[in-house]
Amino acid sequence: MTFKFNHKPYKHLRLDPDYVPMILGNIAYEKAVEKSEKPVDISIAILRAENQVARVNCRVFNDTYKENEANFLYVERLIKTLLWLKGGYHIFIAGNDTISKRIKEAYTAIGLRQFDRELMSTVFEQRFQVTVCTNEEVPLENEVSKPIGRHLNGNRIGFDAGGSDRKVSVVINGESVYSEETLWHPKINSDPSYHYDGIMDSIQRAASYLPSVDAIGVSSAGIFINNRVAVASLFRQVPSDLFDSKVRDMYLNIQKEFNGVPIEVVNDGDVTALAGAMSLDSNNVLGIAMGTSEAAGYVDGKGNITGWLNELAFVPVDYNNDSMLDEWSGDYGTGVTYFSQDSVIKLCKPAGIELDETLSPAEKLKVVQKLVENNNEDATEIFKTIGVYLGYSLAYYARFYDLKHVLILGRVTSGTGGQLILEEANNILREEFTSLYNSIKVTLPDEKSRRVGQSIAAASLPKL
Repeated sequence: MTFKFNHKPYKHLRLDPDYVPMILGNIAYEKAVEKSEKPVDISIAILRAENQVARVNCRVFNDTYKENEANFLYVERLIKTLLWLKGGYHIFIAGNDTISKRIKEAYTAIGLRQFDRELMSTVFEQRFQVTVCTNEEVPLENEVSKPIGRHLNGNRIGFDAGGSDRKVSVVINGESVYSEETLWHPKINSDPSYHYDGIMDSIQRAASYLPSVDAIGVSSAGIFINNRVAVASLFRQVPSDLFDSKVRDMYLNIQKEFNGVPIEVVNDGDVTALAGAMSLDSNNVLGIAMGTSEAAGYVDGKGNITGWLNELAFVPVDYNNDSMLDEWSGDYGTGVTYFSQDSVIKLCKPAGIELDETLSPAEKLKVVQKLVENNNEDATEIFKTIGVYLGYSLAYYARFYDLKHVLILGRVTSGTGGQLILEEANNILREEFTSLYNSIKVTLPDEKSRRVGQSIAAASLPKL
């Protein structure tokens, strides 16, 4: 036999007929493996900061079946998922020498997953490595979440560093009393003083509305460890030497300017999930923002932030290796090209919608959204297709997250298009994953309440 990851969704996608949902490919592979003789147990663990370990066990065909390619693809996509969902710099793998050696080769300096290797090394400031070992040598799982946020006492500032504007709010004992937005262009500026001065300007203006500043909470796109900047697209033009000397400790330096008041810097996806958990008065919340990219955050069953990366933009959701490549990582089938403005734009061609190439991606999105509001059938089909993507991907994400609520946000979900995405996602869950559909609630929160909730959640991050 030769196993193929070509299991199509039950609903034909006119705009993407070759789409193979990750969850359906995995289910079919796992069933085939269980029916085979003497399947092989594989153990995988990934070490990250503070000795936390993510671990997963799976089964593959034994070598007599000559399914090396299927085995490798299944394991490689699983490791890729775990790496970007939770993060890490040291992979341990055991169970099959053929697979293990290919995984190790993939994560060399010239290997298939070179991008992943280099970025994780930057994030954790550790040499990335893969260790092939025995099952007994694979580290046990060690997940530690920590309580953060929901602190509403005192005079607080909540700051949100976005790619096109920076927002700041003044929160006194849980009530937002003032907020403002300022346009800026962090992604095209290479001088880190531009970023520092802009952030200080917003925070200082907020401070002028308070008798004293008790705490500062920061929400920003990027990866932060112990309030230090690990990786953030806002600083993508800053040279690496200046990044290390001026950017990594930027927020710690700002903390010093405010006499060392408590400060917490958290990924904006996690702050979104925290805001949702606070407004819903519930936990197990996954927030997914569809905009320039796919951003995500998660609050666990204890109401804690996990310390996972939640970089779903790089998590694979499609087995079709001819699908659109992510321009940053160079990989195929990853979330960014399914749950962002890039997804809307890529689907315009098969939908027969021509766009002015002089427009920016955000402007192209607005053109398609306007067509939807005018009941254009082809544009409507684009957002329905994204909804199908989302339904299957949520079923895949649910293998790693314990979910009660999923919030979908971002400019792609604005207007009628967002409702279409929501309806189709729920249709997929209802038709194919009934138990999951009955256990989680997927919602599209009101934009105004989300913005207010976001600012309060950001301000609530530090504990006095």
